[in-house]
Amino acid sequence: MTTSTRLLTRKRFMPLMVTQFFNAFNDNLYKTALVLFVVYSVYSDERQEAFFSGLASLLFITPFVLFSALAGQLADTRDKAAIIRIVKMCEIGWASLGAAGLYMAWQGIAVHTVAIPLLLAVVFLAAVQSAFLGPIKYAILPQHLRKDEVLPGTGLVEAGTYIAILTGTIIAGFLAEDIEYAIALIVITAIVGYLACRWVPDAPPQGDHELHFPLIEPYREKVQNRLLRWLGYAPVAFADQVVMSWRLVKKTRDIREIWYAIMAISFFWTIGAVLFIQFPPLAKNQLLATPEVASLFLVIFSVGIAVGSIAVNALLKGEVSARFAPVCVVFMGIFLVGFYFVCRAWTPNPAGELLPIEQWILEPLAIPLSLILLGISTAGGMFVVPLYAFLTTRCAPDAASRTIAANNIVNSLAMVTGSIVALGMTALGIPVAEQLMFAALMTVISAWLGKKLHNAEKEAAPARAAV
Repeated sequence: MTTSTRLLTRKRFMPLMVTQFFNAFNDNLYKTALVLFVVYSVYSDERQEAFFSGLASLLFITPFVLFSALAGQLADTRDKAAIIRIVKMCEIGWASLGAAGLYMAWQGIAVHTVAIPLLLAVVFLAAVQSAFLGPIKYAILPQHLRKDEVLPGTGLVEAGTYIAILTGTIIAGFLAEDIEYAIALIVITAIVGYLACRWVPDAPPQGDHELHFPLIEPYREKVQNRLLRWLGYAPVAFADQVVMSWRLVKKTRDIREIWYAIMAISFFWTIGAVLFIQFPPLAKNQLLATPEVASLFLVIFSVGIAVGSIAVNALLKGEVSARFAPVCVVFMGIFLVGFYFVCRAWTPNPAGELLPIEQWILEPLAIPLSLILLGISTAGGMFVVPLYAFLTTRCAPDAASRTIAANNIVNSLAMVTGSIVALGMTALGIPVAEQLMFAALMTVISAWLGKKLHNAEKEAAPARAAV
């Protein structure tokens, strides 16, 4: 029995794996069903569709910038399993609101004035929940797993996450036109995910850190009225988050391996964010395909990440190393350029109708396009998974959650920038297919960062061997 398969039978790992699976599944079921339903059933203009897709992605990313510092503090100063249970309970709340918004849009009730704003607000709330769960899902692994199990455990969490993304995305594609089933499934999944998280073993804080708000604490005793205290503290608390985020990110720069890993991961997810924004309008307008094909693109991307995460674990044989990172992301860039040229060469069907997946797949360039996309995501998975292991194995055990939180902050800032650039290109009238070259350009920077990370790894190797 391999380490990976053995972990799947252990209570110290399996409940977390199941909880994370349902969390990723529901996030992607809701967000994908929402975007596909609005793109295909509400709007009929490529620029509006791309703008809505980009706005939804931007709203999903922003909470990671705003709340990751607080999430990291909470995860390092409170029981991680208890936090998981709280945020999973909150998921039932946002899922219910999202279901209500989808029902209104489906029935044509105040679509533009209430339903769509509500749906976008729920995207934000779902991301807030994920922002608080994000630092925990990796930081809890070294606490529950042995040293030689951390990389296989990280790989399994990544693979499980992308299988969940795959499943949620497939189902969302098929339910985009039968949205009433998606409405029920979103709420049911939230409830099942909460029940699963009840089995995650306790993970008490490591170290003597206390939760604090440095800008608020000097004035805590000066305001006695509780309501006035909350009203007065609200803007200061937000400023606290900005200060804490900056300090959190600044600390990670002291360890070059961690800093370069964070930067490389950030550029990778910027590429992913841009591609995910482009897929629905690209499938509808460039390839003249139904929502199932747009979902297929997201599925292929997720499958490739999962395949890449398992493949690189086999190549590295449990070792945490970035030696394959530069070459992997170079291949990712090559595949992206190929994807662009195949999209440009695509000839729409003569009837000008949206093709269902069973007909679209018979188009001459459909198989090459799908295989190239699989190559993009497989290379990406091989690039990014070892970098997450760096974050939890190269820092102090009691700082793992804050390191993940710092990673989330930088990742989110990079993805916000990428989303804004994509929205800007859309506003300037640049076709979605042409925007693919922006994603390809980003891989050049990722390759450079991967090389810098590997150099830092080699420089730090003698010091680690001496410990």
